Amino acid sequence: MQTAPETAPLSDTLLDSDPFARFGDWFAQASATEPSDPNAFALATATPDGRPSVRVVLCKFWDARGFVFYTNLDSRKGGELAANPFVHMDFHWKSQARQVRIEGRAELVPDAEADAYFASRPRVSQLGAWASAQSQPLPDRATFDARLAEVAARFEGGDVPRPPRWSGWRVVPERLEFWQDRDNRLHERVVFTRSGNGWTTGMLYP
Repeated sequence: MQTAPETAPLSDTLLDSDPFARFGDWFAQASATEPSDPNAFALATATPDGRPSVRVVLCKFWDARGFVFYTNLDSRKGGELAANPFVHMDFHWKSQARQVRIEGRAELVPDAEADAYFASRPRVSQLGAWASAQSQPLPDRATFDARLAEVAARFEGGDVPRPPRWSGWRVVPERLEFWQDRDNRLHERVVFTRSGNGWTTGMLYP
């Protein structure tokens, strides 16, 4: 992994700062250098009996309230989140030799927020949300294509409303770790942990 462009020690730039401001700085730099999807992150969930599952999804919005992604609520991750809302996120930006690990609790976004985002999606993506029984067995691709054609005909000439079982989850962070690659695996790690209305900070060994 290449060494990131920032040379100042993280302890000089992170310990007294807002974790969301730091995330914004890192995200902006990654957006300028990552070849695709700088907003992609690995999302880890778990079943009620503790079996983990992970997949890569896209963060569609973030601010000091948390990090938002969208999905079919009846998908595997939707079912796991409904049963156990605690998650772990990992943004990995190879071009910057950085990652941000986020632990928190997921909660559904308000309907108005989900409606507004769904309306902004390309029409084919909107139709796909209706056609896909996400994570359920699919006998063949032709079945999905037929479902897509059916919903395209159903909504032809009008707006596509948000499906009732499609919405967004906001991960409200309780802990954020900023990881910076250094030569010879002498990496730097700074952790922010929520404490009341603020954050406590500290460093971790590589």
